[in-house]
Amino acid sequence: MSRHIRLVGLVLTLCLLNYTPSSSAQQKPQWLPGQIGLNAGLMPSPGFTYINIAVDYSAGRFNGPNGNSISANLITGNYTVWADENVFYYIPDVDILGGNLGFMLIITPVNGYLTADVLPNLTSLTATPGGSGLTDTWVQPFGLGWHLKRADVLVAEAVVAPTGRYNPGASDNLGSGYFGNHVQTGTTVYITKNKGTSANLFTDWEVHGARQGINGADKTPGQAFTDEWGLGQVLPLKKDLSQLLQVGGVGYDQWQVTKDSGTIGIPGTSLTTSANFIPTYSVHAAGVQLNYVMPAKEISAFFKYYHEYRAYSHFQGNTIVFGGTWTFRIPKPPAHKP
Repeated sequence: MSRHIRLVGLVLTLCLLNYTPSSSAQQKPQWLPGQIGLNAGLMPSPGFTYINIAVDYSAGRFNGPNGNSISANLITGNYTVWADENVFYYIPDVDILGGNLGFMLIITPVNGYLTADVLPNLTSLTATPGGSGLTDTWVQPFGLGWHLKRADVLVAEAVVAPTGRYNPGASDNLGSGYFGNHVQTGTTVYITKNKGTSANLFTDWEVHGARQGINGADKTPGQAFTDEWGLGQVLPLKKDLSQLLQVGGVGYDQWQVTKDSGTIGIPGTSLTTSANFIPTYSVHAAGVQLNYVMPAKEISAFFKYYHEYRAYSHFQGNTIVFGGTWTFRIPKPPAHKP
């Protein structure tokens, strides 16, 4: 795959409803991990790039703060979220500080239960209602990438605008209900001289604004940090290198690094309590990635599978990602003369 993939932050929320204020709401961050993997430091070529990426997340358990499942005797079925992301990326053909400047807009239809103050049904995940429509909008006003001799590196600043439907306590919310600021880095280091073998690392640090909850509560979700990693190998499918297969191992880790602040509403009452009591979360996954690339046409297709092998105060499940990219060179590069 020849470009960097961003997935607009989807917010999956769960309540650890043990009838105590310290576990009455649990919210995941805006960045849904698993979207980068291989080629983490690459920017598309100058011009317009369109990416379509489908994400399916499914989990049949929820773990408590000690990493053990609390859903075995409480919840049956699966928790699922489906997203179909449309990414519009523009790279002007200009040199900024020795690198390329990039701008991005992401519009994402989703189907699933994305945002909540509480889990509406504690006996069946499949019985949990959900919503369908557009979620929040990802806007990247700044990105800068460098193509070095043995590495590709990028940095980016992005904002998630709460354009998705959100009403405190509603069961069909599609958005997070708050603004998010994301600072990202991507690095691809080429281990071999022909750049066929690469090591990759992506990071995302997100800071959140306040969101309204039930009973007039006002909570600011804690900051979150995500890393995504991958080790890949390119294999030629044709001798002229017009078709390539890239395979590799990938994974992600995500942590809440600061506590929630503000207040949360207590379901079934008119009371609020401190959000600081909500336990922090983390999740860890490993998997595989396959990319089919046609370099001359700047077209690629990709497939990824991640298994979450550990989670704390968080769902534990599997993520499947697939889609394709297409770059339109504007202006077109001059024709190659033999």
